[in-house]
Amino acid sequence: MHYFKNYLLFACGWLAVAFNASAQSPDTLKYNHSDLFGPVVWPVTSNGTRSAAGKPGPNYWQNRADYLIHATLDEGKQDTTIMGDVTITYTNNSPDNMNYLWLQLDQNLFRPDSRGAAVTPITGDRFDVKGFGRGGVKVESVTVTYKGQNYTVTPVITDARMQVRLNQPLGGKGDQIQVKVNYAFSIPFYGADRMGRKQFKQGMVYEIAQWYPRMCVYDDVEGWNTLPYMGLGEFYCEYGNYDYYITAPANMVVAGSGDLLNGSEVLTPTQQKRLDEARNSDKTVTIISDSEVGKPTTRPSKGSLTWHFKMENTRDVSWAASTAFIWDAAKVNLPSGRKCISQSVYPIESAGTHAWGRSTEYLKNSIEIYSKAYIEYPWNSAVNVSGVALGMEYPGIIFCLSGLKDGGLWGDVTHEIGHNWFPMIVGSNERKYMWQDEGFNTFINQYSTLMFNNGEYAPKGLNGKPALYSGTNAQQVLRSYIKSNDPLMTPSEAIGLNDYGQYYNKTALGLDMLRDVILGPERFDYAFHEYVNNWAMKHPLPYDFFRAMNDAAGEDLNWFFKPWFFTTWKLDQAIESVSYTGGPENGAIITIVNKEKMAMPVELKITQANGKTELLHLPVNVWQRNGVWKFKYPSTSVIKSIVIDPDHQLPDIDLKNNVYKAD
Repeated sequence: MHYFKNYLLFACGWLAVAFNASAQSPDTLKYNHSDLFGPVVWPVTSNGTRSAAGKPGPNYWQNRADYLIHATLDEGKQDTTIMGDVTITYTNNSPDNMNYLWLQLDQNLFRPDSRGAAVTPITGDRFDVKGFGRGGVKVESVTVTYKGQNYTVTPVITDARMQVRLNQPLGGKGDQIQVKVNYAFSIPFYGADRMGRKQFKQGMVYEIAQWYPRMCVYDDVEGWNTLPYMGLGEFYCEYGNYDYYITAPANMVVAGSGDLLNGSEVLTPTQQKRLDEARNSDKTVTIISDSEVGKPTTRPSKGSLTWHFKMENTRDVSWAASTAFIWDAAKVNLPSGRKCISQSVYPIESAGTHAWGRSTEYLKNSIEIYSKAYIEYPWNSAVNVSGVALGMEYPGIIFCLSGLKDGGLWGDVTHEIGHNWFPMIVGSNERKYMWQDEGFNTFINQYSTLMFNNGEYAPKGLNGKPALYSGTNAQQVLRSYIKSNDPLMTPSEAIGLNDYGQYYNKTALGLDMLRDVILGPERFDYAFHEYVNNWAMKHPLPYDFFRAMNDAAGEDLNWFFKPWFFTTWKLDQAIESVSYTGGPENGAIITIVNKEKMAMPVELKITQANGKTELLHLPVNVWQRNGVWKFKYPSTSVIKSIVIDPDHQLPDIDLKNNVYKAD
């Protein structure tokens, strides 16, 4: 999900202030080499489900949930309601028998007595879960089918979770059960910035998400994952096939995840022809124009229509509906030669060449960039919806705020569709490890922004090298990093509301440093691709990522992973002194110190009085024994200046001591 409107911060670096270094005693340093380079043992799973190399093990398993959903959008006098039924075919691939199943009822967040409402600060917050007192899921019936027997269950509902207790245990190793739930809920106006409804000139736009009871994940690490949905923490879902039907008033257009299977029933012949044209066009093709919105000729019938969608091997689906939609689309070219389609639906208030008129272009290019750089987009369609949500992602569909324009819209689109790689393809647990999707996605967004249209929206002066900080935002982000109280491994519902931006920026900055400072692009890119390919459509833990990077890069990086993800330790490298023995032409003794608890490799830009300038790289291993390092530099004249980290790639908290200048 989107952190703030312009989440993607780039860097030119911070201003360095010169000083004459004074002596430092090792006893005054916070740094302790044993804390950083001491043994680190990541948790292990049993029975060979995950390997020491950060891959799925020989006995890896994950369960599966296939969905058949029928839902109706009913515009009532007071509320607009979703009424429907979902039949879940659940496959238990684990070795365990199950006496009960757990399902998520995310709409219960909007009940006035929900846990999310209870923990909302008195001043309110971004998610505003107290703002819809009529929310919540009404579960009308639950029916179980197992081994040819049908029976009705009275579920046990606790906040946003529902337990279905079985009459007979579900067997393991591939046994299947069916659960059918009849349900209904009222659509909130502002659904925690993830869904909801918003009125425009030509009608209401409904963005519908978390709209059906769905299975909790049962995995090899924790069994049932039942952390409740409380607002900030997002989702952890099983993969499966989705076959779903949306019945809505016939004057509405419905856009959904996956493939529309009955276009001949819900679209006019003209619209079908235009869609076919779009599937073969790199330029955006209009399906419904602004002048056609609301006209009876744009809809094939009166009353209601049922839209039939299907999406395979996905962890969720979502959809939107409105009478106000302009609709356009274009072809997406994937590396394998396969084609898919990029689409946008938006009201006239969002139209324009500086606004949503380029949404499909932004979406198309982002998918092409990410598919080439990481792993190919696996589905046949993607759609961007303009509405109430600032920015939210689901497989094959994203919601972006209706008023965004130019670079703001580009940033939102490339971020939200980037989530289709993390966590929709690489299926991490968003609710428990938010950095593993938001931070990874922020990292890849830097590259899409540099690459799109020759860097149209990229900050100038970066020379093709992404970084997180830039201009006036630099010191603000650095101060946030310095003041953060919670490590990245803090679960989302426990992190400070002023700190959760670290999930995005601190994670992405860490990946930047791994790539550009510690490993180098070639080694990092290879290891990162190994991680992505090994865990596509699976459930990686943070420890799988750490192990994967160590193994494929051939480097023990635990000295970095431990402080960056598990602590709030800071970095402060400094130049302590420069001295000469027998004259500067015979070499200089340079002393550097590591004052804070983190450590990084050291890059020094050394300039001599004779005009010679040299970049010197010292590995992180210089800090393995203590926080003071002296070395002889083969100077041939007086050293005029030394700068630590001259390209400003590291978040050093005290820049005054990074520069030495001769008296």
